[in-house]
Amino acid sequence: MISRAISLAAGWLLDLTLGDPAWLPHPVVGFGKLIAKGEKRWNNGANRVRKGAFMAVGLVIGAFILTWCLLWIARALPSLIWGGKALMSDAAGSGSLQGAMRLGTWLEGIISAILIFFCLAGTTLIREVREVFKAADRSLEEGRKQVGRIVGRDTSELSVQEIRTAALETLAENLNDGVIAPLFWLAVLGVPGMVAYKMINTLDSMIGYRNERYLEFGRFAARLDDIAGWIPARLSAFLMLLVAGRLNLLPFVRKYGKAHLSPNSGYPESALAGILDCRFGGPHNYFGEEVWKPYIGENDRPLTTEDMERSVRINRGAEIVMVALVAAVFILL
Repeated sequence: MISRAISLAAGWLLDLTLGDPAWLPHPVVGFGKLIAKGEKRWNNGANRVRKGAFMAVGLVIGAFILTWCLLWIARALPSLIWGGKALMSDAAGSGSLQGAMRLGTWLEGIISAILIFFCLAGTTLIREVREVFKAADRSLEEGRKQVGRIVGRDTSELSVQEIRTAALETLAENLNDGVIAPLFWLAVLGVPGMVAYKMINTLDSMIGYRNERYLEFGRFAARLDDIAGWIPARLSAFLMLLVAGRLNLLPFVRKYGKAHLSPNSGYPESALAGILDCRFGGPHNYFGEEVWKPYIGENDRPLTTEDMERSVRINRGAEIVMVALVAAVFILL
């Protein structure tokens, strides 16, 4: 179990230092291509809800099984290659098998670390949020363009305040989707569970919208993401308050978190809004349709770069605590 904690530490450190380099092929991009192909093929005609559910279940189970098989092969392959020597009665054969088993453990640990690295998305979004604030300080158009990289809404008419609000809302929500939830499922179901969660979250981000195109086909994927993120979202909010030393805001989070359109996103957003004493929510434009999200908080004050940096510190602190908790689970259980 200590090897699992080492893989976690290595994967997290890779994300901390590298983020998501543009030159490195990312599995989530592959997930997106599979989802796009499936959506193009099956999101038509009758029974769209059923077809969307079959696609989502197939992709999630497939991600879990393929990851499990990859790790099993990495662990077993050296022993299978050198296993014949174990049939020999001499010490050399026994030593070869023991060495092969150690090599298999190392290979499994290395691949686990790489997959953990790919499943974490804390560093990249922090970099993007910082760039949004820098761009908004330079010009309104640059800010709109930059925030459009990290949000799904139409950004062409956002004000500077709305740009900064959108960036911080996304930062809070991504703490759950990109860090806490993947780590939670890593602790519960191992690396295969972590990869399966990333598939669930990618499905939701691509087809989980409540509009004419995706309302039926993406319904199951959206509900599946709600279920998978239910505990992590509330854990994310608690960790944010813990790191900020503001557990007194738990009633605030309960009040505004459950008022959000999403059963999960409102909790980390409420935690950050409470800590910053600001207001999130309001009208958003998705694919030409205006969606009103309930306001979180009441103080509609201007957001500053200092607020962003404080938010980043809170996110990082919550992330570190979660990594330590999961590592402790691996070591102790």
